Amino acid sequence: MDRRKFIQTGSLALLGSAVAPSFAAPFGVSGKQSALKAAMDHFGVTENDLQKVMSAALEKGGDYVDLFFEHTFSNYVGLQDSEVNRCSSNIDYGMGVRVISGDQTGYAYIENITLNEMLKAARTAARIASGTKKTDLVALTEKPIKTNYYPFTTSWEYVLLKDKMPYLQRLNERIFALDNRVQKVSASLTDDTSHILFCNSEGVQYYDYRPMVALSAMCIMEENGRIENSYASRSYRKGFEFLTDEVIDIIAREAVESTAILFKAVKPKGGEMPVVMGAGGSGILLHEAIGHAFEADFNRKNISIFSDQLNKKICNEHINVVDDGTIMFNRGAVNIDDEGTYGQKTYIVKNGILTSYLHDRISANYYGVPSTGNGRRESFKCVPIPRMRSTYMEAGNRTEADIIASVKKGIFVDKFTNGQVQIGAGDFTFFVKSGYLIEEGKLTQPIKDINIIGNGPKALADITMVANNPTIDNGTWTCGKDGQSCPVTCGMPSALVSKLTVGGES
Repeated sequence: MDRRKFIQTGSLALLGSAVAPSFAAPFGVSGKQSALKAAMDHFGVTENDLQKVMSAALEKGGDYVDLFFEHTFSNYVGLQDSEVNRCSSNIDYGMGVRVISGDQTGYAYIENITLNEMLKAARTAARIASGTKKTDLVALTEKPIKTNYYPFTTSWEYVLLKDKMPYLQRLNERIFALDNRVQKVSASLTDDTSHILFCNSEGVQYYDYRPMVALSAMCIMEENGRIENSYASRSYRKGFEFLTDEVIDIIAREAVESTAILFKAVKPKGGEMPVVMGAGGSGILLHEAIGHAFEADFNRKNISIFSDQLNKKICNEHINVVDDGTIMFNRGAVNIDDEGTYGQKTYIVKNGILTSYLHDRISANYYGVPSTGNGRRESFKCVPIPRMRSTYMEAGNRTEADIIASVKKGIFVDKFTNGQVQIGAGDFTFFVKSGYLIEEGKLTQPIKDINIIGNGPKALADITMVANNPTIDNGTWTCGKDGQSCPVTCGMPSALVSKLTVGGES
């Protein structure tokens, strides 16, 4: 599609979904033509065009090439001061060409999809390769979506701004009604819809329709001149059917309750002590301090502390850590990754043994194993790299109450805001928004505004008890790596880390 024509056609979406674009339907839903054929028509390309572009990309002697087409609509609606008073929309449209030659990668992208521009991008990416090697192209064959992990009822591309506004207003009203100390509410609704078309020199071709929605609320409360704030959010790969009175009530209650408890909270004394990680959001420890170290590119480059630990015991035999792209409607779910590998469930740690890294095509070839479906990219402007999807720990054999009862003096933490991690060594600092003191095996005083400091691999090795309450935190988690952001989730059961450094009062 010519870029000028595309912008004219897509300008309707730029009105914050005030009206629906004429091309809103997911390709192929009418049943009149295949989704793949409809997607190719939408991007204005033919199979012959794709073969020409891939041939140009390999003409310098490359080993492999793939083409990644993307058309993404993003909409945002915001509420502040009890009014829906902000909205914006954005469109990403273009394609990228990746050429691999040995251990080198060439990449170029364009935002004007014409055969001429695609050929220029292909020859730019091809410049990393130099030689007489001849890589033969394979006839393109559709790789069907085996399981759709994010089916929808109503596409966001059909939903008008006026249909979204009442849900934010209802969320605002519900939060104010729950507690008379509420002074201010800020809420937002974002939705994204991506049409992805992919093909490569091995003959793989697929189309994937990817929805995403996130609803968030921040609550500010005042009590006797003291102000506290907290937040709640939910995000899924769902359509408009996500917005229900139930999800509004869940977010409202969580925002109010997590703010109200802070009025009773204190900053405890610091030092080294046992820490019970609460179920759900504590999965940030798995993701940041441990999960990145399992990504295969860090291990291939000997950056990760786990580079020489494959098939070795690294923690308690009752611990299983999973990275999963197959959870229905999950923010980290992938029907098929950005390299043409099906989404799958990967055991990173099984019975305490490191059994697998998280692989994309390049690392899988390096290690001589199949890709685990972790080749992901932020957009068509980026190369795919190993990225987590939904990273969590499976259930243990203890109750949360048993774990808390085993601690004489320590802390229980359940809500985090941010932190810093050194990928290689795994050293981390996380800011804890809320939790409790544990005294003589009981939760006592609420706590807030502390840091927990430690080393990820050591913290994993120091987990001595795992509860039977596994929980995925379905908030608006977004992972940053190499300048790219990808949607993810994380989770874990409650677990006891025998010792971590707590940064509190002297």
